[in-house]
Amino acid sequence: MATPQFSSALSAPAVPAAYPMAKPGYGKRSAPDQQPRTRDDFALLPTRERYVAGFVDHLPDGAAMTIKQLAKQLPLYGQQAISTALNALSVAGHLRRVRCAVGAGDETRWVFRTFWSRTARDNEWWNTYLATETASRSAGSTSSAPAPVAVPRQRITPEAPGATPAPAPAPETPAPATTPAARTAPPTAPSPAYLALAELGRRDIRLALSADDCTALEKQAAEWLARGVSTDYLIAALTAGLPAQVDCPPRFVGRRLTDKIPPQLPDGPASPSTPAPRLLMECTDCGRPGQPEALPDGLCRPCRAAHSAGGRPSPDPTEIAAVKAHMANLRTLLKEP
Repeated sequence: MATPQFSSALSAPAVPAAYPMAKPGYGKRSAPDQQPRTRDDFALLPTRERYVAGFVDHLPDGAAMTIKQLAKQLPLYGQQAISTALNALSVAGHLRRVRCAVGAGDETRWVFRTFWSRTARDNEWWNTYLATETASRSAGSTSSAPAPVAVPRQRITPEAPGATPAPAPAPETPAPATTPAARTAPPTAPSPAYLALAELGRRDIRLALSADDCTALEKQAAEWLARGVSTDYLIAALTAGLPAQVDCPPRFVGRRLTDKIPPQLPDGPASPSTPAPRLLMECTDCGRPGQPEALPDGLCRPCRAAHSAGGRPSPDPTEIAAVKAHMANLRTLLKEP
């Protein structure tokens, strides 16, 4: 028996397995606390908007959300129609486009994301959620990962044959420092300077360093970090402008650590801290950035007015009459000898 159709809207096509993903940090982001997916989702939307919404809802997080890419996957509509549909979905409360600054100092860049919610949300909910997302990112940028806890050496190791037993054996007596168990105990976490040196070989094979090389150069690299530079800056300075061949990477890196060390800043008032990264919402239609309160329904004031008027304001009858009169006058002048 055929399954009855409850809506005349087109069913969204299945997401292809080869759908392109956006660069890390970009693309689709699903909002929390959404209702379970049902066949009646987006039932109140027009046919085109429901078609686009059904497809976007099935995209994985991190999928590309550009209008051009969506138009490639949805052949029934062109880029202009997809753009208009996304504007309508923004007004309906299903999506918001945001941009966020990541990085620090000269390496700050903007990433663009599209937050999606299958459940329609009002402006108050979106404003609260984006503010909470900003606060969580700020907390994440200032808090550092907990340092790994060293494992205490309290396990009993078997004594060597012929060894003199301890006068007062205890089940949790720590093993001597010279036992094999002590030598195989987990080492302490490597320093940021050591990790930066170890990363050089991954950035460029010409600067591959061994573990002993990293240990020998660790003190010099730590002096760079003590002068306020980041590990990314240190790696970029050591890998920039490499010759075609590096015969001795440890000596080459050591020379650069000495010659290119940044200046020591004098003691003075602390430099202003880098502002915590925050989310900045942008207009779904034109991309104009602004605070969530200034972009109700995800649209700026001009785009919101155009959307309320049906996409394009109706022409004034007086202007139409004036244009017709002008064209008639031009035709009359062309007929005259």
